Amino acid sequence: MTAAQALRIVIVAPETLAPDPADPEAQVAAERSRSLRIGMLEHGYNIVAVLPADVFLPDRLAQIGPDMIIIDAESQARDTLEHVVMATRDARRPIVLFTEDSDTSHVRDAIAAGVTAYVVAGLAPERIRPVLDVAMARFQHQESLLQALAEARTQLNDRKLIDRAKGLLMKRHDIGEPEAYARLRKTAMDKGLKIADVAQRVVDVAELLG
Repeated sequence: MTAAQALRIVIVAPETLAPDPADPEAQVAAERSRSLRIGMLEHGYNIVAVLPADVFLPDRLAQIGPDMIIIDAESQARDTLEHVVMATRDARRPIVLFTEDSDTSHVRDAIAAGVTAYVVAGLAPERIRPVLDVAMARFQHQESLLQALAEARTQLNDRKLIDRAKGLLMKRHDIGEPEAYARLRKTAMDKGLKIADVAQRVVDVAELLG
């Protein structure tokens, strides 16, 4: 199985590829959407669903759990993007937006909202794979940075908590900082806990006792 085949993709697009013949704009949008899907299938991508951007989108995405979301939008790109961003706020995924909307004034907002790649026009089949490859690589890089930032914040908070617990022990037992830390460390080892968890218990007890 290739990387493209393993990637489970959901496309958020207009519901029908056979719109009202009297609506030329809908006809153009349908043709674009058809070309995009054909190009992806030709490159071996696994399209698991095509969903409309409606109020049911969050639940449908949660059930499917795709690896990537592609938004195929015309003039309603902003509205569609809002639906997708709301649907992925608790489970981040790479989002690629293909649009013919020439108004790019909101590109910065789209990127800030979670769009990994923003492509205006140019749905040539040969462009699809590099765009999606770059989008996935960028998303993975962003996720690694966010994880590193979260870990750094956790470590900082743990240090502050441990320092506070040491201060409480030093004051209560009239001991120095090394001994206070040694007590926290020994308790953590004896109970199979992290030092930060023991420190939290010390703080909680101190607050409870006033």
